[in-house]
Amino acid sequence: MTEVKVYSTPTCPYCHMVKEFLTEKGVKYEDINVASDQEAAKEMVEKSGQMGVPQVEINGKIIVGFDKDAIEKELGNK
Repeated sequence: MTEVKVYSTPTCPYCHMVKEFLTEKGVKYEDINVASDQEAAKEMVEKSGQMGVPQVEINGKIIVGFDKDAIEKELGNK
């Protein structure tokens, strides 16, 4: 089973876009609000070396930003 996490903030437009994209694809994901969860924010930076959102983690692989092609590739849709 594919495990998907989305590290996001409530005010990030690309975060909303990536979550809408995953929902349209029927992909279940865990939404992690790094604006209110400092431990999750620290974990995100440790995994990727990046502070920007959104970051999508698919089975342990981090995709920084809203990159449809990379997300679909990791989900096995391409």
